[in-house]
Amino acid sequence: MSDNVQKDLLKKLLLRSQNRSRLWAAIAALCVGTTLLLLSVMIWWNFRELLYGKNQNDTLGSTYLVIGKKVTDQKMGDATATLFTQQDVDSLAKVPQVEDIGLIRSNYFPVYASMGGKLPLSTDLPLQCVPDKFIDKMPADWKWVPGNVYLPIIVSSQFLDDYNYGFAPSQGLPQLSETSVKSIAISLEIGSGDNKETVLAHVVGFSDRISSVLAPESFIEYGNKKYGKPGMTDRLSQLVIKAKDPSDVQFASYLEKHNYTTNPENLRWSRMRAIVEVVTPATGFLALLLMGIGTLVFILFIELTIARAQHSVTLLLQIGYSPRYLSRFMTGRFLPMILGTVLVSMVLAIAGQFAASIAVQPQGLTLSALPGWPVWAALALSTLILLVLVNKSISDAIKKQV
Repeated sequence: MSDNVQKDLLKKLLLRSQNRSRLWAAIAALCVGTTLLLLSVMIWWNFRELLYGKNQNDTLGSTYLVIGKKVTDQKMGDATATLFTQQDVDSLAKVPQVEDIGLIRSNYFPVYASMGGKLPLSTDLPLQCVPDKFIDKMPADWKWVPGNVYLPIIVSSQFLDDYNYGFAPSQGLPQLSETSVKSIAISLEIGSGDNKETVLAHVVGFSDRISSVLAPESFIEYGNKKYGKPGMTDRLSQLVIKAKDPSDVQFASYLEKHNYTTNPENLRWSRMRAIVEVVTPATGFLALLLMGIGTLVFILFIELTIARAQHSVTLLLQIGYSPRYLSRFMTGRFLPMILGTVLVSMVLAIAGQFAASIAVQPQGLTLSALPGWPVWAALALSTLILLVLVNKSISDAIKKQV
């Protein structure tokens, strides 16, 4: 008897026609459960990639935060209420997520800036300084010594955007590129009355990390010592922190508890992380529940199919067919259904990942167009477990007839 004839005979004897509504319900539950499982792993992995992967920068998953104390109605009358004390700094240093702390010092001496030419602007100019290692884009000529009439400064990139898209159009002034800004000489008059001097400042870089005008530490120390107000030069109103994971929920709670403020974007990602940490396990649990129900119904359908063919199974065993051969035959009949279900879930996961990679592009972020390795690992593991359970249930059901 040929293999084809033999298989047709076994099919007629073992796979009798019956109501397959349970089978399709089981397949649907398996498909939905597997898809949800892959999506939950995909959400977790994508968020992790955005925080720690190649996208990590100072706008997403930033490791540097500039923090200050929140100004409230109660603190408005107390100039020292928003200053950091040494105790505050020591307490922050003990927070698990904090790797390093930089002190942001401000000028406590008069600084008056003026420009000529096509930009006849004059204003009092607040300056700050931070340790060099906390500057995100360090210029090559970032140094100053007393007596030097040329002063390098770094300006916040946001300042230039505010000027180009807000101030300049409203005042009829020309918009400026970064290169043109660097070519402008800014006269800085420091001190007051007869006790003052003038330096020429040049913008040598732009910062995406610190929203202020930065000068070398040596200049701020020199100005505060020579022209500063006594007793105010050591005041700290802001700190820059290098954090392991700024989106950590406990770290964000610590900042909120102590009324510390920081970039709202970092807090937004912290809230998003909190949502992801709730949604991902919940979706995973639902996925496992649906997969469990689908697998159970699928196995019950197989066992019911074998039970209905009890007399045929017994006859086939008596005429020489081995239980192992019959088990392989039954597994082979149901294997395409399992693999088809897995294939549909895989296609849906790939489509979801591709849609996510397109959706984040307008935000300046990049995600892979294909799911990451944890998604494939979850798919392989869930498929392997399903195949083992189905094969074991078929084998046990056949052996009962021996």
